[in-house]
Formats: sequence, C-alpha cells, structure tokens
Amino acid sequence: MYFRKLTPHLYDALADSPVVLLVGARQTGKTTLAQQIVSGSSEGHQPSRTYVTLDDITVQAAAKSDPTGFIANLSGSVVIDEIQRAPELFQAIKVSVDRDRRPGRFLLTGSANILLLPRLSESLAGRMEILTLRPLAQAEIEGAQANAADRLFADSLPAKALPALQRDEMIRRLLKGGYPEPLGRTSETRRRAWFTSYLTTILQRDVRDISHIADLSALPRLLALLASRTAALLNLSDISSAVAIPYSTLQRYMAVLEATFLIQQLPAWSTNLGTRLVKSPKLLIDDTGLAAALLGLDSRRLVDDPAVLGQLLETLVATELDKDASWSETRPRLFHFRTHARQEVDLVLESPAGRVVGVEVKAARSVGPGDFAGLRSLAENAGSRFLRGVVFYSGDQVVPFGSGLHAIPLSLLWDQHPD
Repeated sequence: MYFRKLTPHLYDALADSPVVLLVGARQTGKTTLAQQIVSGSSEGHQPSRTYVTLDDITVQAAAKSDPTGFIANLSGSVVIDEIQRAPELFQAIKVSVDRDRRPGRFLLTGSANILLLPRLSESLAGRMEILTLRPLAQAEIEGAQANAADRLFADSLPAKALPALQRDEMIRRLLKGGYPEPLGRTSETRRRAWFTSYLTTILQRDVRDISHIADLSALPRLLALLASRTAALLNLSDISSAVAIPYSTLQRYMAVLEATFLIQQLPAWSTNLGTRLVKSPKLLIDDTGLAAALLGLDSRRLVDDPAVLGQLLETLVATELDKDASWSETRPRLFHFRTHARQEVDLVLESPAGRVVGVEVKAARSVGPGDFAGLRSLAENAGSRFLRGVVFYSGDQVVPFGSGLHAIPLSLLWDQHPD
C-alpha cells in the first residue's frame, strides 16, 4: 500500500467544500483512496461515509432512471465512485447541496476530467473542489518525504551528494511508470500485457462514456504516434496529415485523450502572458510506462536508442515535477521555453509569485557549460524573476556552473531524505 501525498489535501477539501471531486486516469488508485476514507484507515480519521459505485450496473441504472430520488435516498456523507458513468447525478447533487451546504457531503471520483466537459462542470460551479490523482510519483513509490518542486524553489540546493542513477535503473523506472498494478509485475512482457488491456478498457468504456465519437478505430494508431512525439512540440497539422485524420476530428480526439488523462499539453512560457496562449505547447504522454507500451519498447531498445531514452526521461521528469507541484507548498505551474533563435529549455516552473526555475534533462553521467545555453537565454528573458536553472543528470554531485546554474542528480526526484 502506497501513501498518496494528495491525501492531506483531500481531507482539507472535505473540511470546507460541500462537494469534492477526485479525478484521474483509471487504475491510478482513486477507488482505493476513497475506500480508505470510508473505512477511516487513512490519516487516523473515523469512518463516516456511505460508499456506492456506478461501476455496479444495477446502481448505475437506478442513478440514471431517477437521479433526484437516488441522491435523496443517500443519507449522511457519501462517496460516489466513477461519477462520469451517470452524469445525470450532477444536477441532482447541485439541488441537494443548495439545500444543505455542509462541507464534505459528497466525495465523487471519476475517470474523466470534467473541467474539459463544460456541461458537467458548470452544474457544480462554486460548490465543488476538484483534485487530480495521477499515477504514482517516484517519490511515493520510494516513500520519500521531500518534495522536488519545493526543493527547486528553496533558498539553496542540497549540498550533499545524492545517489547516482545507473542506466539499468533509469530504464527500469521508465518502463514501469507509475500505475500501481504494473509496478508489481517483474516481467516486461506481463507489464506490456497489462497496458494493452488497460488501453482497451479506456477506449471501450471511458471514451464512449464521455464522447459522441462513433468510430474509435483510429485512436490506438493516434496514441502510438503521440507516444513517439512525447516531450516534443505539438503540431496538430502535421499529426493530422500523418494519421490521415481530418483536423477538426483530430481536435475532438485530442480533447478526449486529455479528458481521460492519457495525454497533457505543456504551455509555452513567456514574460508576456498573452504570448503564452498562441505559442505551440509541448505534448506529454502522462506516464512513461504507458508511452513505452504504446511504442512496443523494451529495455534493449532503450539501451540501443539514446534519442528515445532521452524523450522518455524528459517525460518522466516533467510528469514527476507536475505531480510534486500539485501537493507542494510552492504550487508552481509548468511550462516549456523556446525562442525564435531556437534556444530551448525543457521545463520552466513558475511560482504564483512569479519566480522562475528552468530545468533541462540529460541522461548523461556528466554535463558541461554548453548544456546551460538554453537556461542562460531563459535567465535573460526572465530577468530578476529568474531564481535558478538546473540540469538534471545521472551523476551524484550537485555542481555549480555559474551564478544560479547547477547540475543536479536525477535522484533528487525520489531521494528519501530531506535536506
């Protein structure tokens, strides 16, 4: 059993919000966490909730046929699992909450992001807090206490040596990803089998639940192409041509894949807030294990293909920092950076106060001054807002490369000991 770092934030939300929605991809642990809350086994809280799941066909039928009566018959505080399977309940919950706004009345879980489904989210606007449970972070897998996002914004970086990341361990982490179930499978073949079944379930159940797309046959091919372009700039016109899908149809497909947490888009960073909206985002597959399975990769392929290894490693660092940011004290947002002169920085973290940290990712055991060129360009653009620039690498030392520039071991992301 893994302790989920989102748990304290979930209890905080239940303490002051009438409705809390816990969303995330299927099989990330939402139901397990919800059942822990029902049983009172998490954080020492006492059990006080009724649990119902809409994966039960009979329960789902009752909810759809009479949503108002279904909600009225649920007394006390309630957990409703897989709420996207009966969207009719949202309006009934709104009416119930408007009559009784006690905090923590409804804990809902769902495998679709309703922020991307306005017809659902609008009904509970101002009444509901939404939290996202992602696949396990490497820090959660290791039981690490420190938060890498907060460490990057600290007054100083760790002075101690950190464990070096051996190439075989790097590959192992990339291929396993963060979904709890495949983490327990030692065979690469068995992990790929799980991901294949998982994708089939997503396409046959969740995609059909939230979309009106009749023909899903193109989605597996599209997903594989997107996996080959993870951590790269998103060019929809090029993708539309490559998979022979009309541009308007591709936009709908992308929205569905994002709503089911299979992909995400990393916006461009600029000092001009308006410019951020028009620059090309970077595409990320939300889990490296899933990306590797979509591409049919094994450990031998990653040993032989440094370019693919680098793509997956950048994806891992991006998704890890994004997870850390969601439960950090700093709460930075993630971007990427690219200038007209093609100076690039893999990741940019910006705090609510406007402080900026640039992050480059290298699989190598050593780095040199040339690896900081993009970070120096970012520093010039950010000016006084620039806090530091770091290059994550597989060595074991924190090494300064000039004012505000450091090489940092990748193991900072899951190091078990705080500074």
